Amino acid sequence: MAVETTNAFDPDSGPSAARDAAAEPEFTPYHHPAAGWGAAKSVTEFMIGKEREPILGPRAIMKMNHENSGFDCPGCAWPDSIKGIHLDICENGIKHVTWEMTHKRVGPEFFAAHSVRELTTWSEFDLENQGRLTEPMVYDPETDHYVPISWADAFELAGKALRELADPNQASFYTSGRLGNEATFLYQLMARELGTNNLPDCSNMCHEASGRALQAALGTGKGTCDLEDWETADALFIMGVNAASNAPRMLTALAEADRRGAAIVHINPLVEAGATRTIIPHEFLQMATFHATNTSTMNLQPRIGGDFAVIRGIAKAVLEEARTDPKAVDTEFIDRYTTGFDAYRAVVEATSWSELERQSALTEAEIRRAARIYCDADRSIISWCLGVTQHEHGVDTIREIVNLLLLRGNLGREGAGPSPVRGHSNVQGNRTCGIDHRPKPEFLDRLAQVCGIDPPREPGLDTVATIEAMRAGRVKVFVGMGGNFALAAPDSAYTYEALRNCDMTIQVSTKLNRSHLVHGRAALILPCLGRTERDEQRGGLQETSVEDAMAMVHLSRGMKKPASGHLRSEPAIIAGIAKAALPDSDTPWDHYVDDYDRIRDTMAKVIDGFEDFNRRVRLPLGFRIKQPARELVFLTSSGKAEFSTADLPDLTQEAGTLTLATLRSHDQWNTTIYSDNDRYRGVKNLRTLVFMHEDDMRERGLALFDEVDITSIARDGSTRSLHRYQVIPYDIPRGCAAGYMPEMNVLCAIGDYSTQSDQPIMKNLKVRIERSV
Repeated sequence: MAVETTNAFDPDSGPSAARDAAAEPEFTPYHHPAAGWGAAKSVTEFMIGKEREPILGPRAIMKMNHENSGFDCPGCAWPDSIKGIHLDICENGIKHVTWEMTHKRVGPEFFAAHSVRELTTWSEFDLENQGRLTEPMVYDPETDHYVPISWADAFELAGKALRELADPNQASFYTSGRLGNEATFLYQLMARELGTNNLPDCSNMCHEASGRALQAALGTGKGTCDLEDWETADALFIMGVNAASNAPRMLTALAEADRRGAAIVHINPLVEAGATRTIIPHEFLQMATFHATNTSTMNLQPRIGGDFAVIRGIAKAVLEEARTDPKAVDTEFIDRYTTGFDAYRAVVEATSWSELERQSALTEAEIRRAARIYCDADRSIISWCLGVTQHEHGVDTIREIVNLLLLRGNLGREGAGPSPVRGHSNVQGNRTCGIDHRPKPEFLDRLAQVCGIDPPREPGLDTVATIEAMRAGRVKVFVGMGGNFALAAPDSAYTYEALRNCDMTIQVSTKLNRSHLVHGRAALILPCLGRTERDEQRGGLQETSVEDAMAMVHLSRGMKKPASGHLRSEPAIIAGIAKAALPDSDTPWDHYVDDYDRIRDTMAKVIDGFEDFNRRVRLPLGFRIKQPARELVFLTSSGKAEFSTADLPDLTQEAGTLTLATLRSHDQWNTTIYSDNDRYRGVKNLRTLVFMHEDDMRERGLALFDEVDITSIARDGSTRSLHRYQVIPYDIPRGCAAGYMPEMNVLCAIGDYSTQSDQPIMKNLKVRIERSV
């Protein structure tokens, strides 16, 4: 099979960029500190120039991430400051909020003027830039337009589609990471009362590997660190993370670490701006004096996928050090709290330095320098993101990270431990509160007892399996609770066919996006409140809770008048669908929606760690969910932390091929694209690009902005191609390439997912790159 697309939108293949054809692409390598005045200028231009929000925008900034009085940023999941910083914000967070608070509206008049077929030719930027959705819409196949529908009729249409399914497993209920905990709980309750565990989520594409690895090694699916640990660590190892764009508030922690003398090692094929220097915007003296702070002690650039070899190399050096220095390895910790050490040591010792160099594309000396930093530090944290997880061997790599931490007892004490960087605001809370296609029996038992339902016990479908089932006709109704599923998923052409094969697709959204245009035979758009907006119910002004990447749970309260009087909250929309789909349900859906405290009271009885939920979530900064592994209690089969002994993955490439990783630009959040610029990588007016090493370009006779065709080779031998992308020379290891998602999602075949985590291998695509003819 071969799939062809171009750098313009093809409705059967992939998305388009937002490029202004009149604007010439530019590339100037970026050498300035991250954040600082560049971020301030960008925010001002976006807030006042593009969105024209000179009053509400600044007001929102003063309310964002404030404990017990403001709303949680709908962007990344980095924890709120424990020091009460009153400007605990970042450039992308401000853009995200301002984008949501826009004065622009997409109402019935807009849909009457534009057919779905026309809108499929629009760029992603242009779709979302139309503004906020204002009222429910239903697709009219006779006119190819969306037309207004009342909430009552929309709920009945959705409920009828679900009621009439021959099997509840013919429905699938997806959620993105922005859904609050209370809505999350109701959503999974509805699905399980219907009779299915088909609850795919964005974690299936992002951090599934982290959860599975940590669960296997430590008995918990989450990291064990909090911000206080980051503030006391002697060494921070940051792997596969573009901090300045994907978790910008991490820059504060990195700058503070540098000032107190901690070592910071970044491990990433690209040296990103956040791994060099920064000026923190809320540090006014540094801003005024243009004083930058280092955010790294060392940068290692392994080949794409070479992280496993780097970590094993550090472990090998540590074990060699232990031959002469008994303090290099914490034998007391290993003997008391772990199992499998002898087998792990044998595997590491059997791995040669030459093989580690070959697989990592680093020298032994470079890896030993990192190992020296690790050995000299009393307390170390290892943090990672999608650069580690989106590979075939993602689970093995994270287990190797845990192995390294266990060697020196870097667990169960302040300033040490594993710390995955979750990307989206409440993605961790979604999983905690029941969005899991493989739920634990204990959770289902409590759900049955407390809520009086008989939940299904068989595993449901994850993201990839849902797409395959839709295309095969086994899933007939797809519900998307937030996000932009059509654009976020792999193998765009395959995913589009799958969605169009559904009897009905239902999208709960704030703004127009690609998933409204790639729809089933029947389709609904149900507009919801944004995180920034006031949520008034019968019981008064409501608050929702979210969980950050370090297991802190806190309240979020919107401040702005809703964009339309027709908008409903996510809990209200879920309850409306549930009542229509389950007419005989004993669940008090309306009672829950009237006062979210009632949802929290039920959650407190079902979810471990949520006891006394309503009181604790109103404490200053909320509360932290207990992490047994942090207390050296391991809920594994052995009752101990378990070393793993995976083989080193072979990253050998076929002649003429490169390994390509998809990534985000700086002016982008997930699938939302703010512009065609990528300030920190020096790119302007271009998204249809590929970054390559100069020597790989030279071998192919390529120069800056030359047009190339990119062809991926899937495991099954099928190919997918993008045409007339422009090439940019970049500091990336030889044999590697990178380009932007979602444009490049078309290159990841639906079958190219990790057998360890079921995640699409978006960071490890085998490609050929050739000059366009």
